Amino acid sequence: MKIGTIGTGFIVDRFLSAIGEIEDVSCVAMYTRNYDNAKVLADTYGIDTIHTNIDAFFNDNTIDVIYIASPNSLHYKYASEALKHGKHVICEKPLTSTVKEAEALIQLARDQKLMLFEAITTIHLPNYQLAKAQLHKLGHIKMIQCNYGKYSSRYDALLRGESPNVFNPKFSGGALADINIYNLHFVLSLFGEPRDVQYMANKHANGIDTSGILTLQYDDFLATCVGSKDTNGIDFIQIQGEEGFMHIENGANAFDKVTLHLKDGQYELNNQLTDNLLYYETVDFKEIYDQSDYTRCYDLLTHSLAVMRTFEQARQTAGIAFASDQQ
Repeated sequence: MKIGTIGTGFIVDRFLSAIGEIEDVSCVAMYTRNYDNAKVLADTYGIDTIHTNIDAFFNDNTIDVIYIASPNSLHYKYASEALKHGKHVICEKPLTSTVKEAEALIQLARDQKLMLFEAITTIHLPNYQLAKAQLHKLGHIKMIQCNYGKYSSRYDALLRGESPNVFNPKFSGGALADINIYNLHFVLSLFGEPRDVQYMANKHANGIDTSGILTLQYDDFLATCVGSKDTNGIDFIQIQGEEGFMHIENGANAFDKVTLHLKDGQYELNNQLTDNLLYYETVDFKEIYDQSDYTRCYDLLTHSLAVMRTFEQARQTAGIAFASDQQ
């Protein structure tokens, strides 16, 4: 699997480090508007080709799969162009800015008979699989709490009056898109779409959410998802059932350890062997790619679309508008 990357942020560094641990996966080219931004990464990981022309990048025949880590608002544009050029796509979360974009992108992938993956660590982690397998031991689920907070290095810039991409409605930023999306993937992957969605957010003057509480109402239980980019906190997931509860350390993005608290005792579970969580999703993507397992790929996209529907509902209830909403 020969990969070309779009973007030069820290997540690309983590991705390149992850694929270095996987046999028969390599990065053969990078795209950036600024050559110097990519040069350090290219030198670190032995990447020979840096494109500064996007058309040349999409037409590079050495690339099988394009990994997209651009600002959120550009995911649809780059992913659709990649698919039109016959490239498979791995796109960072959130897959797109809107449901309309997600539907169009998924249909394009199907029409082109190509693979499209949303790079969301949570549902590919070994400890997520452990939690899923043990869930029945909790009995009738009544409450789910998910908390993920990370004080953004760009929040101070926002307070100074600047407009960093991650806090800019033009670029589809905000805490829900960047942080709480992990919690959304976790809950919906286990329990499906909720029947009611409400998002209460702390919003900056530009209208973007810097933190917020998302409530998901199911027929017989409630889930709350807290995500913040303006504070730090204790990251965790707690699932409470009538027969016991499950505690997941460091939340939906890390899943460091799963502890079951049952009537007959406490059980600690951990199957994760590396701190680079992007490793696990990329292993899954490579397996699907190698086996040409389009059914599994499109099943994952069905889940991503469900998350996008809930994500968009949540934004609407909080009055959070993106520039992409008008397109």
